[in-house]
Amino acid sequence: MMTLFFQALLVIFILVTLLWVLSALIKNVSIIDLFWGLGFVIVNAVYYFNSGDIYARKILLLSLVSLWGLRLSIYLAWRNIGKGEDFRYQNFRQKYGVKRYWIISYLQTFLLQGALIMFISLPLLGTNTDTDSNALNCLDYLGIIFFIIGFSFEAGGDFQLARFKKDKKNKCKVLNTGFWKYTRHPNYFGDSAVWWSFALFSIASGNYWTFIGSIGMTLLIIKVSGVALLEKSLNETKPQYREYIRKTNSFLPWFPKK
Repeated sequence: MMTLFFQALLVIFILVTLLWVLSALIKNVSIIDLFWGLGFVIVNAVYYFNSGDIYARKILLLSLVSLWGLRLSIYLAWRNIGKGEDFRYQNFRQKYGVKRYWIISYLQTFLLQGALIMFISLPLLGTNTDTDSNALNCLDYLGIIFFIIGFSFEAGGDFQLARFKKDKKNKCKVLNTGFWKYTRHPNYFGDSAVWWSFALFSIASGNYWTFIGSIGMTLLIIKVSGVALLEKSLNETKPQYREYIRKTNSFLPWFPKK
C-alpha cells in the first residue's frame, strides 16, 4: 500500500512543481485551483493501474472519481480562465512582496495542495489496494446513493449559481431558490457527500482507517477554505445575506425556517 502511495506522491509532486513554474512565468497562482479535481483523478488512476487485478468496485470508483474530478476542473476553468488572479493570491502577493512571493507560493499553495490531495485521497488508496473480488455489498450501494446525492447538489448548485450570476439584475442579491433554498452551500455539502461515498467504498473493501481522508475533506470545506471563508466575504458584501443566514441551514440541507 505505501509503495503505491509514494508512487502517486511522486507524480503529484512533479505536476504541482511544473504548475508552480508556469504560475511564476504567467504571474498567476490561480491555475492551481483548476488542478484540484484533476489531481484526484490522476492519483486514483495511479492507484487503479498499479494495484493489480481489476475488480468491479475499482472500476466503479475510477468512473465516479473521474466524473467528479473532471467536472469540477472543467467548471473552474470555465469560471476562472481570463478573469485574472484570484483576490486571495493577490492579497498574499502584496503581503509577502512580489519579489519573494514566487517561492512562498510554492510552499504555501502548490506543495500544500499536493499534500492535501494525497491525504484526502486515502479512501481511494484503500479501495484500490484492499478490494479482492468482484462482489459488491450493501455499503457499495449506499456509497452509490451518497455519490448521486452529493454530485447532484454540487453540480446542480454550481449550475444554478452560474445562471443566477449571469443575470445582471441579480447583482448584490442572494440566491435562495433550488438547492440554495435548503442549504447555503449546496456545492460544498455535495462535495463532502461525494467524499463520504468514497469512504464507504473503502470500508466496503475491508479498509477501515483510510476514511480519515474524507474527514479531512469535510473539515477543509467547513472550517478552512470553503464555508467559513465564503461566509465572511458574503456577510461583508451582501446585506441580504444575514436574513438568508437566519432562514437557511449552513451546510446540511433542510427546509427553510419560517
